Amino acid sequence: MPQDDAVPPEMNALATEPLRRALGSRYLQYALSTIMHRALPDARDGLKPVHRRILYAMRELKLSPTGGFRKSAKITGDVMGNYHPHGDAAIYDAMARLAQEFNVRYPLVDGQGNFGNIDGDNPAAARYTEARMTRAAEMLLEGLAENAVDFRPNYDGTLEEPVVLPAAFPNLLANGSSGIAVGMATNIPPHNLDELIEGCLALIARPDLPDEELLTLIPGPDFPTGGVVVEPRDSILSAYQTGRGAFRLRARWQIEDLGRGGWQVIVTEIPYQVPKSRLIEKLAEVIQTRKVPLLADVRDESADDVRIVLEPRARTVDPDLMMGMLFRNSDLETRFSLNMNVLIDGLTPKVCSLREVLRAFLDHRREVLQRRSRHRLQKIDHRLEVLEGFIIAYLNLDRVIDIIRYDEAPRDALMRETWGRAFARATSERDYIPPAPGEGELTELQAESILNMRLRSLRRLEEIELRKERDALLVERAGLEDLLASDRLQWKHISAQLREMQALFGKATDLGRRRTGFAEAGEVEEVPLEAMIEREPITVVCSRMGWIRAMKGHVALDQQFKFKDGDEGRFALHAETTDRIVLFGSNGRFYTLMGANLPGGRGMGEPVRLMVDLPNEAEIVDLFTHRPGTKLVVASSAGDGFLVPAEEVIAQTRSGKQVLNVRDGVRAQICRPATGDHLAVVGENRKLLIFPLAELPEMARGKGVRLQAYKDGGLSDLATITLAEGLRWKDPAGRTRTETDLAEWIGRRASAGRMAPRGFPRDNRFT
Repeated sequence: MPQDDAVPPEMNALATEPLRRALGSRYLQYALSTIMHRALPDARDGLKPVHRRILYAMRELKLSPTGGFRKSAKITGDVMGNYHPHGDAAIYDAMARLAQEFNVRYPLVDGQGNFGNIDGDNPAAARYTEARMTRAAEMLLEGLAENAVDFRPNYDGTLEEPVVLPAAFPNLLANGSSGIAVGMATNIPPHNLDELIEGCLALIARPDLPDEELLTLIPGPDFPTGGVVVEPRDSILSAYQTGRGAFRLRARWQIEDLGRGGWQVIVTEIPYQVPKSRLIEKLAEVIQTRKVPLLADVRDESADDVRIVLEPRARTVDPDLMMGMLFRNSDLETRFSLNMNVLIDGLTPKVCSLREVLRAFLDHRREVLQRRSRHRLQKIDHRLEVLEGFIIAYLNLDRVIDIIRYDEAPRDALMRETWGRAFARATSERDYIPPAPGEGELTELQAESILNMRLRSLRRLEEIELRKERDALLVERAGLEDLLASDRLQWKHISAQLREMQALFGKATDLGRRRTGFAEAGEVEEVPLEAMIEREPITVVCSRMGWIRAMKGHVALDQQFKFKDGDEGRFALHAETTDRIVLFGSNGRFYTLMGANLPGGRGMGEPVRLMVDLPNEAEIVDLFTHRPGTKLVVASSAGDGFLVPAEEVIAQTRSGKQVLNVRDGVRAQICRPATGDHLAVVGENRKLLIFPLAELPEMARGKGVRLQAYKDGGLSDLATITLAEGLRWKDPAGRTRTETDLAEWIGRRASAGRMAPRGFPRDNRFT
């Protein structure tokens, strides 16, 4: 690159750096910015920068809890223009969340207008809503004017903003927080403030308080939407000790008696952060897919409160069983993950235990107390200096008036004059020593205060009041010095402040009462259908085109059933509503249908492919009722097969369960119950082979073994027989024939066999 003589040599030099290092350093800067200034809350006040700036901007706008409301657009604009140079939509969303009683346990913003609802609807636009601070937010800001915390320049250096808020209560745990940073995240549930204060007071009294005793004071989260925590106590203790864990949260429900044996379940509280509209949709889907056959209908009758009605399918249904299945299959039960990753000192992210978070808050409150006390001391010293000047003026009133009337520079004259002292000199460290440039002289502050004094203040009564004020300030000053010198007094003062917060937001108030309960509940076990569904006889009918239905009762299987034009019957069997109906496809997969979930028999039924994921190119090979403890023989058109236990063919999903593996050009062809001791196999070449069933391996999945050898063609049919009873089949006239002398066809598995007996059906089928 050519050098430019007009540019200094150091400007012509190129700074080179490996790309990997350059990307790493810049990405690290971005990650730190995201962690510290966006995603993770501060352990001291429990706020992220955007929330802290919103509350500070509302304070600057004087939006106190007892004052008027201001447009949200105005608040958002001030926050964005003065402190938070990001999108107004993000700022408004953050502010709106602070006003949502279903999201924030102790709301920090008092909203007027549509700020969203528990159904999941979004707030109205910022131009339509108004807001102001709540009493809780005011408590977080209390002390800002008394040098309680540090301030820093805003993003453009024209204003200042607080680094952290004084925070009169542990807001991090009271309202919780969530956020996703780069490589880390945080998720903290809300807690009951009364319990948190009790925990803080216990830690002040006993810093080495065992975690078990702390858990008795703070038993777990307290969600704004209520519900019931069913997490075991040991699990909660472990989560609070490590800062990581989870809480199982269930909806609160009760049984409503409808009379005459009828009842319905009323859900009055739903899990935290579950939109009610989405919950209703999930419950409707559970009914439609028949995952919980006990549930018949769901209705949302909510107004200002939550009221979700769940109707059982029958009066005989067990309510606990129905709700247990719903907890397992819907958002009526959720898991709230705990990840207490916070900025413990405002700078360092750390996964903290419950004790560490409370300790960080208490240490912050102690620092705030010390800073406010020192600030008050400075104010008292300033006032005492002014009071000394006033009292000197009263003692020398004629001389003061003379100087003011006739001297051209009265301030300088007052400062040059020698006066008598209004305060005695110190006799101990607790006594006040007023500052003065020299013995008997007034300071500049005292002289200015005397000159600015009103004439009406020259009354004798005013002098008495000033002396009383001086004496009271001296007493207060001595108390502040004692406070700053004693750790015990500081913690006693902090405890008193926490008690005041407990009186404002404790369990005796509507806002402070605990909303979330606790209960013991184990994992919901898989229950048999017999316990869930009323057992009733049905007749399952399936057509050749795959339309299936269940008719009530056991009807004659040889009667004529109605089907769609161009369709005909294929399968008909007797079952019960509690039975599992197993479908075997030509793709080698087994599918499971619930007898209670089959469509009614009044119409033509429904396509079975809407209930299970049976491919269009696959055919239904067999349809039968599941009988536990039995075994099945499955075989492909190529003549391969094996034994499979009936339990191994039950599928848990719509996609079915692959049991018989088939390759291209081969299809699953036969599924028969294994009831005898021998297996009879006939091929398309009409050769029959009989061999012991024991020669067939038992497998859960696979291709199987060769049943019979074929030079051409493949498997036609098979049957399991009892050798002593002989082989039976039906002749063309419909008569049952039996062949007992089977020695000619008995051989070893995978042999070719011999031609079938005279009179064997021409279609090579045993039935």
